[in-house]
Amino acid sequence: MKKGLIALGIIVVLVIGIYSWAAGFNNKAVKLNEDVAESWGNVQTAYQRRNDLIGNLVNTVKGAADFEKGTLTAVVEARAKATSMTIDPSKITPEQLAEFNKVQGGVSSSLSKLLVTVEAYPELKANQNFLKLQDELASTENQILTSRTRFNEATKPFNSHVKTFPNSILAGIFGFTGKPYFDAEAGAEKPVEVKF
Repeated sequence: MKKGLIALGIIVVLVIGIYSWAAGFNNKAVKLNEDVAESWGNVQTAYQRRNDLIGNLVNTVKGAADFEKGTLTAVVEARAKATSMTIDPSKITPEQLAEFNKVQGGVSSSLSKLLVTVEAYPELKANQNFLKLQDELASTENQILTSRTRFNEATKPFNSHVKTFPNSILAGIFGFTGKPYFDAEAGAEKPVEVKF
């Protein structure tokens, strides 16, 4: 009888221990996953702000200069493509993040070309609305960088939690997988070439 109670006691302690470990793992993974999702929302908010400003910038430039239509069209198309892409932060894959980076890189490239082309229009460079929009865009680009950095900072503890052993066993059971990090855009290692 005593041996049966001791065995039962050991089984109960093991079950409680395993349950506590699994519950603790799951609760921490859920919290860290929510942190990643929040950071992703901040990234999208920063990009949305930039996309909203682009419309104002394009209209200001259009109204102030007889402007190169090709550059203007490229900016509008890149913005449209960027705003049409959505990613679920709970199911983000490296491929989706790479595609998102590619689309946003197209916006950055088009904006750079627009701002370089604008240099040929002195009356536009002196326009207060344009200068304010240019400052807003610079501020927004800094917010995007900060949001992307914070996304990577939120992703690291989540990935560490679900990829380390023995947590990786429970991660598979509960369906948690590692999240991709933001990387530099393709060609970012090359200096930007500005031509006038």
